[in-house]
Amino acid sequence: MSQISTSRRKFPPVPALLATVSLAAAALYCSAADSQVQPAANPSSSTTTPIKHVIIIVGENRTFDHVFGTYQPEPGETVSNLLSKGIIRANGAPGPNFALAAQFMATATDPAQFAASPVSKQPYSVLPAPNTGFTPSVASDTNPPPFATLAAAKAAEGNALEPNDLIHLTTGASGIAQEIPDTRFGSNLFNLPNGPYQISRVGPNYDQYMNSPVHRFYQNWQQSDCNAAHATHDNPSGCKMDLFAWVEVSIGAGSNGKAQPAGFTDQSTNEGATALGFYNVNTGDMPYFTQLAHQYTISDNYHQPVMGGTGANSIMIGTADALYYTDGNGHTATPPTNQIEDPRPQKGTNNWYAQDGYSGGTYSNCSDPTQPGVGAIRQYLNSLPYHPNANCAPNTYYLLNNYNPGYNGDGTVNTSTFTIPPSPVRTIADTLLQRNISWKYYGEGWTTFVANSPTSVYCNICNPFLYETAIMTNSTLRANHLQDTTNLYSDIENGSLPAVSFVKPGGLLDGHPESSKFGLYEGFVRKIVDSVQANPALWASTAIFITTDEGGGYYDSGYIQPVDFFGDGPRIPLIIVSPYSRGGHVDHQYSDHVSLVKFIERNWSLPPITSRSRDNLPDPVQHPSNPYVPTNAPALGDLFDAFRFHPVKHSDPDDDIRGAIGMPPF
Repeated sequence: MSQISTSRRKFPPVPALLATVSLAAAALYCSAADSQVQPAANPSSSTTTPIKHVIIIVGENRTFDHVFGTYQPEPGETVSNLLSKGIIRANGAPGPNFALAAQFMATATDPAQFAASPVSKQPYSVLPAPNTGFTPSVASDTNPPPFATLAAAKAAEGNALEPNDLIHLTTGASGIAQEIPDTRFGSNLFNLPNGPYQISRVGPNYDQYMNSPVHRFYQNWQQSDCNAAHATHDNPSGCKMDLFAWVEVSIGAGSNGKAQPAGFTDQSTNEGATALGFYNVNTGDMPYFTQLAHQYTISDNYHQPVMGGTGANSIMIGTADALYYTDGNGHTATPPTNQIEDPRPQKGTNNWYAQDGYSGGTYSNCSDPTQPGVGAIRQYLNSLPYHPNANCAPNTYYLLNNYNPGYNGDGTVNTSTFTIPPSPVRTIADTLLQRNISWKYYGEGWTTFVANSPTSVYCNICNPFLYETAIMTNSTLRANHLQDTTNLYSDIENGSLPAVSFVKPGGLLDGHPESSKFGLYEGFVRKIVDSVQANPALWASTAIFITTDEGGGYYDSGYIQPVDFFGDGPRIPLIIVSPYSRGGHVDHQYSDHVSLVKFIERNWSLPPITSRSRDNLPDPVQHPSNPYVPTNAPALGDLFDAFRFHPVKHSDPDDDIRGAIGMPPF
């Protein structure tokens, strides 16, 4: 191919071009490009779509139905949620099919067996009363949330929120005691019908702090009540989602190996039926995210990749895989006995686990069906028609819940108790580094976290790269790629945003129930979206993915596709904001956090992270009669279906050709 000097570089006249080139846009582009001198390609800009910047923002602990259970889509679009299924009405009241979401009590008393899908069940007459848990009672500047004064809120979070959102850091305290039935529900408290209830309809409103449900691994499997005997055409995995309240009140967040407390009741775990609460977008809840949903694209088939909580699900965003216990030097090892999961009921109890909790079990050797809890899940997976691979390496103990990462922010090894040792597992960061594609993880509070401040709002278990030896032992990589959200705002403003950005708000703004409010997460997202849109050149080439790490233990009515031992789990919200996702579309393709990895890999033509990571799974083949269930399970989408990347049609046909070859329209 002959080349000409860059001083003579220009496109041929459009009329001549129209007479000599194919109508195919790709052929037009190649014809024009081949006749020019091309500058050295920038790997970060060499994409298969117009998207040159991906921003992934991850909040905390909400399911799809909890957020969008009453969402009514744009004309011509459909959505699968509590309202569309008739489980509730648009005003939040029980609907004609309310019984579809009924919750059951169960019996699990055999100390030799984990009851992943109990046989002995009976429905609740009314739900156990929701509990306040550790919801903040009063405002305080010294012990927020919430703050007592706007000045203190501004000093703490003035850089992360726009002025109109700051006020919400000072409101929403419960005004009642902790660890009691939540009397904000008034006369409904002990008479909640057996099914999902609107949190903001009686007493509590959208702006109030609320209790947090249980969200741990074996609890989430148990809540989902998955059994192939329950399978239907619409729900071929047979997950009935009918034990959420019972698991909350029978075991809660875990035993930590302790005996069940004396006088145990349905309030002893400080949860009650918190998991069945939802917000109503039709009555003013979730206003900003509802606006984005109507303007851009949401998914109603996006899932947390792992049953359980923040740690394992956040790790999947970086690894598309699970981490395992090591000797600190990359070799598999056996964790201390009290850190190994045992979800079998203690003798004389109903479902009070032998060993589980934040200072108890969190690892399982899922390659061995004789290990506590493992056999029931492996047996269920084997009973499915497509027999998903458990993906458990021999004699390997995998992290299933939340333990501290193996490194501190300064790169030193974290030697505190209940910490997973340094990990050798590759992440998407390694692939991006090898291909010279720019990336950063922006975590709010990083600066104070590195300085080892005990008051930092930084979420250490949320950063998948904080676990990895290859990243954390390299000071240059840490400095260049792990930064505070203050750097995010400046990078957006000055046009230096990397190709791939992972963004995590701090504990006050991440939307985690009890310690935050979802409206504060909306405010955190709003500032980022507004900042990107204020830079037209950046906005024109950016896709912003807005989600949560996991469902937080809240109920969801959606289909779950088991892809391996670890999950998937329930649906969680995903909003996709981009010039190429306008129109209020609802995407139905099955996906989870690994789909974010697959989008990055397809957009920048990258290989899977490893030979065993989930990004090797194929894209789903969808059946016209049920687009939610892949016919080629296990399968995960790459989210390309959420975009419209085809050329924009202009009124002048010459403009179509000019746009196809990269020229501006007339």
